[in-house]
Amino acid sequence: MKLIHFSDIHLTTPGATIGGRDPRVNFERALQHALADHADAELLVITGDLSDWGDPDDYRWLKARLADVPIATRVCIGNHDNRAAFLDVFPELAAPDGHVQGVQDSSAGRCLFLDTAEPGTHAGHYCATRQSWLEQQLAEHDGPFLLFMHHNPMPTHLGPMDQIRLLDDAAFRRIVGRHRDKIRHVFFGHCHLPLSGSVAGVPVSSLRGTNHASYPLFSEAAMLSASDLPESYGVAFFGADYVTVHMVEFGYTGAIRVEGSPDYNSWNRETMVR
Repeated sequence: MKLIHFSDIHLTTPGATIGGRDPRVNFERALQHALADHADAELLVITGDLSDWGDPDDYRWLKARLADVPIATRVCIGNHDNRAAFLDVFPELAAPDGHVQGVQDSSAGRCLFLDTAEPGTHAGHYCATRQSWLEQQLAEHDGPFLLFMHHNPMPTHLGPMDQIRLLDDAAFRRIVGRHRDKIRHVFFGHCHLPLSGSVAGVPVSSLRGTNHASYPLFSEAAMLSASDLPESYGVAFFGADYVTVHMVEFGYTGAIRVEGSPDYNSWNRETMVR
């Protein structure tokens, strides 16, 4: 199975920019790039910060645009999103408790889409109600599972970023730990950084968004950091006993050289281009 992972698309009013970049234009560029190379993907997931300011028009535009995507799509919400405005446009994605949580089966496993947003803060929350939902989903099915969420479920060790991580991360990891043998991977966004690691023994990964990028500036103790690194999306491949995750920097504008045969016998000082 192949899966496309977008995050932090931050849609804005048409023509408005973030860091000098137009989020709608870059979302379109990301879609075109991903579908050109990965039209055989089974699912496209966007892990939150769909809108920069939670504007209803952003959600209406996104829903119409995703309707034209030739593969299945799912979305999560993030700290920049407005849950009520989102659900006015995507009512089918509301869980019975009012959160934006859901389930979709794929050939690589059962996908769980989590809601880590909390009004009035950029930090992530996963309250008792949401924890109970996740526990139930993991307990009642044999798996395997793929989890998708916005906020980072473990510290980045970047001080300002960790102030707005998933603040209920320890409770989340305890739930994951109880079911670790059934969870193949956790995908998240929020940090605008390529990240990998594990939570309670389960592999996790994240990536830069489709518009603007952060930078791991460990010396900065107070403010979040930004950069002009290329816009990106992710592609994940699932085999029976492995998961491979790429971050594709579609915003890179430099040269890409095709050089060097994988055939060992063709590697020599006389003909190799170095």
